[in-house]
Formats: sequence, structure tokens, C-alpha cells
Amino acid sequence: EAPAGGGAVGGRGMRRGVGFRSLKLVNVSMEEALPAEPVGVAYGRLANGLTYYVRSNPKPRMRAALSLAVKVGSVVEEEDERGVAHIVEHLAFSATSRYTNHDIVRFLESIGAEFGACQNALTSSDETIYELLVPVDKPGLLSQAISVLAEFSSEVRVSAEDLEKERGAVLEEYRGGRNATGRMQDSHWTLLFEGSKYAERLPIGTEKVIRTVTHETVRNFYHKWYNLSNMAVFAVGDFPDTQAVVELIKEHFGQKASISCPPPVIPEFPVPSHIEPRFSCFVESEAAGSAVVISCKMPAGEIKTVKDYRDSLAESIFHCALNQRLFKLSRRRDPPYFSCSSAADALVRPVKAYIMTSSCREKGTVEALESMLVEVARARLYGFSEREISIVRALMMSEIESAYLERDQMQSTSLRDEYLQHFLREEPVVGIDYEARLQKTLLPYISSAEVVKFAENFSTTSSCVIKIVEPRAHASLEDLKAVVLKVNTLEEKRSIPPWEEEQIPEEIVSQSPVPGIIVDKVEHPGIGATEMILSNGMRVCYKCTDFLDDQVVFTGFAYGGLSELSEDEYTSCTMGSTIAGEIGIFGYRPSVLMDMLAGKRAEVGTKVGAYIRSFSGDCSPSDLETGLQLVYQLFTTKVEPREEEVKIVMQMAEEAIYAQERDPYTAFANRSREINYGNSYFFKPIRISDLKKVNPIRACEYFNSCFKDPSAFTVVVVGNIDPAISIPLILEYLGGIPKVQDTVQPLSREDLKGLPFKFPETIIREVVRSPMVEAQCFVQLGFPVVLKSTMMTEDIHYVGFLSKLLETKIMQVLRFKYGQVKYPGQAKAHLD
Repeated sequence: EAPAGGGAVGGRGMRRGVGFRSLKLVNVSMEEALPAEPVGVAYGRLANGLTYYVRSNPKPRMRAALSLAVKVGSVVEEEDERGVAHIVEHLAFSATSRYTNHDIVRFLESIGAEFGACQNALTSSDETIYELLVPVDKPGLLSQAISVLAEFSSEVRVSAEDLEKERGAVLEEYRGGRNATGRMQDSHWTLLFEGSKYAERLPIGTEKVIRTVTHETVRNFYHKWYNLSNMAVFAVGDFPDTQAVVELIKEHFGQKASISCPPPVIPEFPVPSHIEPRFSCFVESEAAGSAVVISCKMPAGEIKTVKDYRDSLAESIFHCALNQRLFKLSRRRDPPYFSCSSAADALVRPVKAYIMTSSCREKGTVEALESMLVEVARARLYGFSEREISIVRALMMSEIESAYLERDQMQSTSLRDEYLQHFLREEPVVGIDYEARLQKTLLPYISSAEVVKFAENFSTTSSCVIKIVEPRAHASLEDLKAVVLKVNTLEEKRSIPPWEEEQIPEEIVSQSPVPGIIVDKVEHPGIGATEMILSNGMRVCYKCTDFLDDQVVFTGFAYGGLSELSEDEYTSCTMGSTIAGEIGIFGYRPSVLMDMLAGKRAEVGTKVGAYIRSFSGDCSPSDLETGLQLVYQLFTTKVEPREEEVKIVMQMAEEAIYAQERDPYTAFANRSREINYGNSYFFKPIRISDLKKVNPIRACEYFNSCFKDPSAFTVVVVGNIDPAISIPLILEYLGGIPKVQDTVQPLSREDLKGLPFKFPETIIREVVRSPMVEAQCFVQLGFPVVLKSTMMTEDIHYVGFLSKLLETKIMQVLRFKYGQVKYPGQAKAHLD
């Protein structure tokens, strides 16, 4: 789940919001046009038609985020070209006029710019994007990286030999996408865009075209559509001189010329609307679970004026307020679904969609669909309460406050992506200073009446597509149509009751704890840190940093975890975190805590691992008190199992286990783990029979015991903190955690028990066979590594380096020599 937002300054928090609070409001009319040209970037167009965006940005240091965007994707392909736009993307990295035989890949790897899946390029229906994240710490690297993008723009070599070398990798990518997830996504896309060319032009193409397309066809497509007037180059990075980068772009791109002249007009491909909803019951035997998807299409629209921007804020409030309700429904007794969320998504150039997706128990799709439709109908009938809207306003205000306070620490990739959307979608880029002032001006006055209008877009008569996914067929099209008719009738008769709101406590900590005191204090000037021992035995180490202006992070850890458990209680105790999380580890149900944290950016999570139990927090400096209050609640709350929450957890766990049993990839992974670690209970997958033995009382007792004794924990606090304000908060909420009576001496690293497993003593070769809808093959190589504790840290780095080296060598052989795979799987070191 996304962390609760923050920013409202309260209590004795840090005074970090002062800069945002002092921001002046803007005096604008709703008809005022937003800037058409992007703010804060060197922006222009070369004589040959290429657009460029260049900006200096110091995060990350000595790195540059580069891109080449082409306003052409798979939708422009003819029938005999289906998949060619994606093939061109592959060939770009294979050979160009200047670089041959995958020299580009070798160059990228030589400078530490990783080449791999989803790292460097993306082909979609409407565009193709090449991306590079390169170092700029040595002379010439930036120039060479820009020259690579320039080669992509007009110099890709498309010979018969090049194409034959690349077919195998493209076919493997095609086959890799024919898993359960890929089949479900493709079927939904086709249904969504039925009647439009988008439905017939999936970017991956067809197997027939990939196998048989000629290099002449690919070359003709490239020369026709890769026109410089349809392209833009982006460079955002740690440059001392922006103009010098513009000159590099002119140097490498300025002499390029497109083959097609004049440039081709990119056609518009309309997506027809429909009043009657479309329905689909998709049965997928390998599906991870049952799901319901409601999609409603509408014109994409543009943000040109202040009024358009205000409408976009109101639209965001609608989805956020609806999601708050959907989450609360998922946590009630006998919920209709396990999870559900709504969002707007820009699918293709002319169309966006409101999409609501839920996951539910098997045989529960009809009930889930009814609940989802009822909730949107309820919003249309009654809107949202002022309290609900104010909670969402606080969340959104906190997000823009954080963005404003950290405006000088934005990542170059984020800025580059903003400019990409300006070029591809004409989304305005007004600069964070103006946008923060604009949101601060507009948000407080967006009413519930404005927000609820967007519920009309979720109507079943608004180009609606309803799809359910089930591992086995249980619901029919007639069932889905009957639900739509039922809910529409209830709405017409106003038979749907208003939303009932929960009572929300005012304070997280109801009674202020007695603060602890510092019993010992040590300065560590070498690293700029201070270490304190508190009166309850907790060790706290803090360090003031300026990496991010609006962030404090903290972690508390103690030795001793799941490896200390006996086999007979292992399964129950591993469920402790999940069961306790549903009940509420901070003394409040998650749905209640969500509202309590509205307007604050503070979250705390827990983890119980093999050897260590820990909690980790992330908060705004102004909300440090809230973050520490959550830690206090974690240690002082006694979680006790309640029947309804335990029932939800067990249902979700059962569905997850059934999904794993259906999934051939999980069967392969489970067998690999069994070979590597023997039949150890610690590494065995949980079965339904194991689940039935879970004791919820013991599970919660174990979780409570993990976060009970403060003297076992060391807490590290790092971020933009002022010790004069933060130390009293630390003493109150960390030092105020009560001592544990008759405490046991905390474990040290030397006390820990090793995990109960044994590596194989001989070489094992095994073929794992699993029934699949579409046959695929996976190969895994495992090398047991024993780490000696005296040199463990150093050995971990060596193993990681060796893994990466092996991955590179395997790719050079399988990918570039034989063309048999797209990318080998990431080599990983599992350290136990």
C-alpha cells in the first residue's frame, strides 16, 4: 500500500513545512492558459525537425538520464508488419552505421549503464522510447551516449543478417509474454479496443510476422516512420553547462536527415464508444486468483487552462476518496473482495479509461462485481462527505508539499519523464514552484459536488467493459448482465443506503508515556553520528543529513527471529505478522489508522526474518513525532486474534496457496528450492494442510513477543533532524516504552541458530515437468556458497560480483552469439 501522505505540521514536529506554508497563493482566472512551452528546461527544435529538451540537475551526481522518443508505435503497422516497430527497437542495439555487432551494448556495459529487460527501450501502441542512464564523470562519455541516440534516430542497420540474429531473441520475448498474465492482458486489451485498430496491433506482434518478415519490410517501416520531426531527444543530468549539451545534440543530430520527406502524417485511429457494456468471462487455469476488472473509456482530453488543471485535481480526489472506501470494505466482516482499487489510465493517444480492479476468492466474482458497482452508484447518489474530501485534500496537499520541499533533490529520471509526457501527450510542465502554489490555491476550494461529477464516467453506459478472470468457470455472462441490471435498478429507485463512516480517534497515543532518560552517550565524529543508551535499555544512534529536505528514515533491529523456532510451531508463527497486520499492530484497525494518518507523511512497517526482527519508518521531519508514536504503539499494543480478521487472512492465504499450485513457475521454483535446501521445513512451501494447523493465538503471541522488549533493539535514525527537537521526542516515545519484567539477556549474533538445511553434496541435474497452457522452458543453475562469518561482508560482495560476471558472460553467448534468449535471468545470490 502507498504510504499515508504527510505535511500538516502539528504538535512538536520539526518546522520543515515553513517554506511551503509561506508560499504565496496565485491570483488566476479559470480561463487562463497554462504555459505551452515547458518551464525550467532548454527547449527547442533543430532545422531537421528534431525537438530537444536539456536540463541540468544534480541528482544523481555525475549521472545523466537520456532518452530518444519517437511518436510511432505498433498501431501504424500494416498487416504484414505486425511486430515490426518492436523489431526495429531490438535492431537498434544490434547494429548501426557507426556501431556493429552489439558494440552499443558493450559500450553501455563498459560505462556501467546496464543493458537488460526494461532497462533501455519500450515499444507501445503509440510510441517507441529509448532510455539511457549514463555516467558523465569522464570526458567524452556524454558525447558518445548522445551519439548512440543519434544513431538510433536514422542510422539503424537493417540487413538480412542482422534480422536473422535478432529473430530468436524477439521470439523468446513473444513466448515469454504468453504466460497467464500476458494472456489475460492481451485478451482484455482486445476486448477494450474492439472495433479499433488498437485491438489488432499489440506491440509484440504475431509469431508469423516475427518468423517470416523480410529485412526489406523492416527497413521500409524504419525509413518511413523514423522521421526526425516525429522525434525528441532528452538530456537531464549533472551538467555544469546546459548550453554545451545543446551543442552536443546539434553536433550529433544536426547533420542527420530523414529518408522520408516530407514527413509522414501520423494517422489518428479512433476508438468507437458504445452505450451497451461489453462482458467477458475469461477462464485461465494458471491465473494467480479470481479477479474483476471494470473499465470505462472516454476521450483523453488535454490540460490547457487552469480550469483543466483544477478538473484534474478534482478527478484525483474522486479516485482517492473512492479508494479509501474500497479499502475499508475489504477489511469488513465477510468482505466482497480481498483488495480493490480505482485509477485513471491514459491507455492510448485518443483514449483514457477509469479502471477498477479487484481480487477476490474463487466463486466470488459476481459478489465482487456487485459491490464495486454499488460503491460507484452510492457515490453518484450521495457524493462524499466533507470529512472524506478533507482527508483526501490533506493527502494531496502533503504530497505537493513534500515535492516542493525536495524540489532541489528531484531525480533526473523523474524530470526526464515529465518532459517525455510534454512531447508525447502535450502535458504542461509548469515547474514545481508554480504547481505547488497552484495546488495550494485550488485544493481547499474543490467541493464534494465537483468531485462527484467524475462518478458519471464510471457508468455502465459509458463505453464500459466488464471482465472477470477465474481459474475455473463459475460465473456466466448472464450472471454479469444480471448484476448490472440489479445495481442500475437499485440506483434508479435510490435503494442504496448512504455510506456509514467510522468513528476515528483524535490521538494515536491516548495517554502520554513517561519519558525515559539517557544513561550513556557516545559521539562518533568520524561518521558524524551520536549513540545513546536509554533508561529502558534501547540503543539509539542518530545522524543529521541533508540528502533529502523532507525525509527522516529510521530502523530498529534485534537479533533473534524465525530460526529460533521449533518445527512444530514454525508455520503458526510465520503467519503472526500477517494476522497481526490485519488486526492492527499499532492498536487500531488498518482502515481506522489510514484516516488517522491523513495529512501526515509517516509510515512504519515490520519484518520478522530468519535471524533479525525489525521495524522501519519513513516520515517527513514535521511528522517525526507521529512516526515515533507508531513505534511506541507497536511495542505497547497486545495484538489478540479476532475471528473475522483471522478468517480474512486464512481465506487470502488459501487463495494464494491454490494460485501457487496452479502456477507452473512456482512448481519449478519450489522444486529448485527443495534441491538446494533439502526437505527442510524452513524452506518448504506452505500447503493447505499446513494452514489448517495454524494456531492464531500462538501466531499473535509470537508477534507480540518480537516487539516487546526495548532493551533488545538498536534504533538508527537518519535524516533532516534537529537534535534539539528530535531528542525529546525520542526520549518520550522510544525511551517511554516500558521495560520488560524478568527480561532475558538479548541475543547476540553469536547466539543465533543456523537454519536447518543441508546443501547437496553432489552435482544434481533434474528436469521439472509441469502442465502448461503454452509450453515454456526455464533453466536454473545453482552453486552452493558457504560464507565464513569472519569475512562474510567481503565474501557477499565477491559473490555478488561473480553473479553479475556470470550473467554478462551467459548473455554474450546465449543472446548475442546464438540469439536464443532475450535476456538471461538476473543472477542472484541467496545468502543463508
